[in-house]
Amino acid sequence: MNPFSYERAADAAAAIGLAKGNAAARYLGGGTNLVDLMRETVERPEMLVDVTGLPHGIEPRADGGLLIGASATNTALAADSHVRTHYPLLARAILAGASAQIRNMATVGGNILQRTRCRYFYDTAAACNKREPGAGCDARDGFNRYHAILGASPACVATHPSDMCVALAALDATVHLDGPDGPRSIALADLHRLPGDRPDIETELKPGELIAAVEIPPLPFARRSTYRKVRDRASYAFALVSVAAALDLAEDGTVRDVRLALGGVAHKPWRASAAEAALKGRPANPESFRAAAEVELAAATGLRDNGFKIELAKRTIVAVLGDLTGDEA
Repeated sequence: MNPFSYERAADAAAAIGLAKGNAAARYLGGGTNLVDLMRETVERPEMLVDVTGLPHGIEPRADGGLLIGASATNTALAADSHVRTHYPLLARAILAGASAQIRNMATVGGNILQRTRCRYFYDTAAACNKREPGAGCDARDGFNRYHAILGASPACVATHPSDMCVALAALDATVHLDGPDGPRSIALADLHRLPGDRPDIETELKPGELIAAVEIPPLPFARRSTYRKVRDRASYAFALVSVAAALDLAEDGTVRDVRLALGGVAHKPWRASAAEAALKGRPANPESFRAAAEVELAAATGLRDNGFKIELAKRTIVAVLGDLTGDEA
C-alpha cells in the first residue's frame, strides 16, 4: 500500500496552497480515474487535495454563453435544461461516456484531466512511455484496436478517453485555470498535448495549477448539434470513433458554419479544423461531407489492428452531418 495524506480544500486558494511545492500532490475531484489508478499502483501520490468544494454552478451568461464550475458533476451538467436546449451535443456526449453511478461522482474538471491511457498503461509489467519515459511502447506491436490514427508518435499511440471533451472542443470551450502564478485561461482544444517524445506530459498545465471553470462561448447554431459514439459494446466502452458536430445552414442549403471534433482517434480531443474549412460554403450533402472527411483523415495512419478506424471515422462524419441535415447517408 502507498501511504498518502488527505486534505480537503474550501476554495481554490486553499487547494493551491496545500499542493504548492509538492510534486507528488494530486487534486482529487470525484476520483473516478485517479483512485482507480492508485488502486493499480500506477499513480502513487503522497497527498490528495480534495477540490470538490470548488464552485459547481452552471450559469448562463448575459452574452448567451455558459460558465461551468469545475466541481459540477457530469450528471448535473447533462441534466441542465440550458445545456440540453442550447448545447445538446454536450449532454449527449456526457450520457454516452459512463454509467449513471460514475456520472454522479465524476466532476467536469476531473473529466477533462483524466489520464490519456490504454491497457498497457495499466499493466505495470508492460513497457509504457507514459508511466516511465524511455521504457518503450508495447501497444505499437501489441493489441492496438483502440489506438490513435491521428497525431500519434513512436513513443505513444494511446487515445484520450473523454466524450465530454470532444463536445467541448467542438464548442470552442475555454478552460479557466488557477495556480501559484495566478489565474489564466486556455482553449480546451489547446489544453491537451500530442505525445511527441514525452507522452507522460499530457496537458499544458503548470505545476500546481487546477481547473476552476469551463466557459462555452455563445453559439446559436449549437441547437442543431449532436454527438455519436461508435464502440464495440453499448455498455460504456471507450470510443472506437466519436463525432461531435454542430451545423449552421444557409437558406440555399449550403453550409454557413460548422463545428466538428473527433474522439477515439488521437492522444487529445481532435478538432477537425480541416474538415470545417472544407465544408464552409459547400452544399450540405453527402458528397461534400465525404470530401471534407477525406481532407481531415488524409494524414491518418493505422496500426496492425486499427486501420479500419480511418474509414469508420469518415463514414461517421458523413452520417452525423447527414443526421443534422435530415438526410443521413
